[in-house]
Amino acid sequence: MDRLTQDMLETSQDQDLALTSGVPEVAERTDTPILAVAKLLWRDRIRVGKATLIGMAAVLILTLLIPNSYDGVVQLMPPDASAASGSMGTLGMLAGMASGSSSLGGAASGLAGNITSALTGQDMGTLFVGILESRTIADRLIDRFDLRKVYWRKTYEDARKKLDDESDIEVDRKTGIIKIQVSDRDPARAAAIAQAYVEELNKLLAKVNTSAASREREFLEQRLVLVHQHLQDASKDLSEYSSKNITMDPEKQGEAMIQAAAVLQGELIAAQSELRGLEQIYTNDNVRVRTLKANVTELQKQLNDIGGKNYKGSTSLDPDALYPSLRQLPVLGLQYEELYRRVKIDETVFELLTQAYELAKVEEAKETPSVKVLDAAVVPEKKSWPPRTLLTLVGGILGFVIGGTRIVASQLWRELDAEDPHKKFVQESWAEAKPFLEEKRARFLSRMHRRSRNGNSNTPEQDPS
Repeated sequence: MDRLTQDMLETSQDQDLALTSGVPEVAERTDTPILAVAKLLWRDRIRVGKATLIGMAAVLILTLLIPNSYDGVVQLMPPDASAASGSMGTLGMLAGMASGSSSLGGAASGLAGNITSALTGQDMGTLFVGILESRTIADRLIDRFDLRKVYWRKTYEDARKKLDDESDIEVDRKTGIIKIQVSDRDPARAAAIAQAYVEELNKLLAKVNTSAASREREFLEQRLVLVHQHLQDASKDLSEYSSKNITMDPEKQGEAMIQAAAVLQGELIAAQSELRGLEQIYTNDNVRVRTLKANVTELQKQLNDIGGKNYKGSTSLDPDALYPSLRQLPVLGLQYEELYRRVKIDETVFELLTQAYELAKVEEAKETPSVKVLDAAVVPEKKSWPPRTLLTLVGGILGFVIGGTRIVASQLWRELDAEDPHKKFVQESWAEAKPFLEEKRARFLSRMHRRSRNGNSNTPEQDPS
């Protein structure tokens, strides 16, 4: 045997040994399903990458079409329990009175405690949330911001549903803080609606307040209007009477008239004494005598006017008199005092009612549940929706999953035995449906082509109309 033949035999033996020894190695290197899928995806990584990019681009385009949404947020402090505890004062007093009886004391005190706890603390916060979600406040906000036009809704009911979807009102069970969050495309409007919730809540609480102080304030308001009208009427009657009868203050006016009468009486006595002296010296035709007689006559006339010498009991002032006489003054003063007393009484009542009214308003303000704003609404600077970066990443993940699933499914389909009845059924069904789908596709493309051609041909120059 030559050297060449021997080398060929050795080579063939080595190959046979390698083949026989390689069979168990292949069996030992069988891949797991996960590793096999990973290798399959890595082999078609270009297609997987394209699917991922297509998913990201599609989601990004969709998110760009979605308008930005902004959140206006208001946070309210826990409701003050002073109003509720004040309104429960009567119930607590009844519970204290009933405590003397062992059978009624426990029940009454327990009832008071339960109702008080129901009207205070976190339950008051739940009550506020219920008021904020009420139809009354929703309708006020709809009218205030014309939300039917903003939300493209014809009816109030549809607008209320949309406002409810855009609003989130909740109370923190631990802290009792109430949070009002409103979403809107306009950041300024979102903040304005959130703040309007607080304003309308205050107005509604003040309107529906039925506490004792509120009822007292309403009663005093009515009484003040009535008393003020009476005071105006009495003052008008007094002024008209005083102007008609020249009666300002009968007491002081009487003192002044008595003093004036005394002065006139003294002057009259002096003039009469001087006249008697002159009559003993001169005749009645003397100038000094005549002048002094005229002076005495005038003084006597003035004294008679003040004293009311010709007074006949009339209760009204003589039209020719400049002032009432001393005899007539008490009669006129009686009516004056009656009118004056009415004015003073009405003034006193009005002052007392005014003081009570102011106190009632203070008490009403104390008893009215107050809304304290912790964080007022500000115009948001950043959008709250949509999160485009996150959604784009999610779209990329979906594209990767869909692309990878398609590749794996295609590989499994290829590896499926051609004689498998399920595979044959799918292939036959596809073969039957393919001509129908292609025909539909051809008709659709033809129709679109005709529409495009007709649209391009109907230019302004060629339009027959």
